[in-house]
Amino acid sequence: MLAHLLPGLSELFGPFNVFVYISFRTAGAVVTSLVLAFLLGPVVIRHLKLMNVGQVVREIGPETHLAKSGTPTMGGVIIILATTISTLLWARLDNAYTILALVSLLWMGAIGFLDDYLKVVQGQTRGLIAQYKMIGQWSFGLALGTYLIWNPISGHPTTWTAVPFFADVAAVFSVPVFIVFTGVVVSGSSNAVNLTDGLDGLAAGLIAIASATIGIFAYVAGRVDTSQYLGFFYLPGAGELTIFALALSGAALGFLWFNAPPAEVFMGDTGSLALGGALGVMAILLKAEFLLVIVGGVFVLETLSVIVQRGWFKYTKWRFGSGRRVFRMAPVHHHFEKLGWSETTVVIRFWIVGVLFAMLAFSTLKIR
Repeated sequence: MLAHLLPGLSELFGPFNVFVYISFRTAGAVVTSLVLAFLLGPVVIRHLKLMNVGQVVREIGPETHLAKSGTPTMGGVIIILATTISTLLWARLDNAYTILALVSLLWMGAIGFLDDYLKVVQGQTRGLIAQYKMIGQWSFGLALGTYLIWNPISGHPTTWTAVPFFADVAAVFSVPVFIVFTGVVVSGSSNAVNLTDGLDGLAAGLIAIASATIGIFAYVAGRVDTSQYLGFFYLPGAGELTIFALALSGAALGFLWFNAPPAEVFMGDTGSLALGGALGVMAILLKAEFLLVIVGGVFVLETLSVIVQRGWFKYTKWRFGSGRRVFRMAPVHHHFEKLGWSETTVVIRFWIVGVLFAMLAFSTLKIR
């Protein structure tokens, strides 16, 4: 909004011209979303407590988690509101990248909100039936893929995507495969963050790292000089996505103030599905779907741990008559808790691994 209003008044007050620059507006978006999260946090937590919206902790999980039962959940509303308001304030609202990213955040947040509402308010233990949840995720992913086919937002073919570590190689999909691939990325990213959200501060910290990383790639892609120098796709207008990405990162950090152990509030599916979906959509818009595997490396490992655990258990039950496990508990962050690591130790070490994956992603800009 400010980018539309203030530059036109620069003749009256010269400093208003700084609102033209993405770097300045990104800094403003980070600070705004962070402050908004700080301000919204106590209000939202208070209302959640009044509504008796408390987390239900599974008895099969680590015993240390039983004390968390009743902690307010659905706190992802804090992140969604802070990100949305900050983006609307600082980003250009005639930019397709911005609009699509915002819509993805709100759409996935609505699915997560419905799931949380059914579980903690209506008392339906299963929440939103898994098939309905997948339909909601896939419908957005397929719709996004179809929209991008019919309404390309860059000069590059929609069905092309970048391959990390290679400047002159692109993966090329047929139209039907691209649409399905988009659905896979959106639903996969959304569910991966959801699986990771099992410890105080874990998902929020990792999202802050991953979203900031994606934001820097968006800035590179939106500059003709930098993108050409680094051999990255030049995507006119993609720089605006930097503002959304860093606003999301700032909101996650602000939420972490209340979600750090011991957590005052959990993000719930409201937050995890929204954040994961937005991360996947940003990667799609930047033609960086494969890069997302590196940027979100911890989310990928968490998801693989669940797949391996379930697959091996089913196979050994069929083969030997009794199921066996690879990990003491999946997702893998619970495995380390079972090994005796404290929750805080697991969270901080996973954050460090998240930073290492971010550095590996940045290395792809030079190793090409």
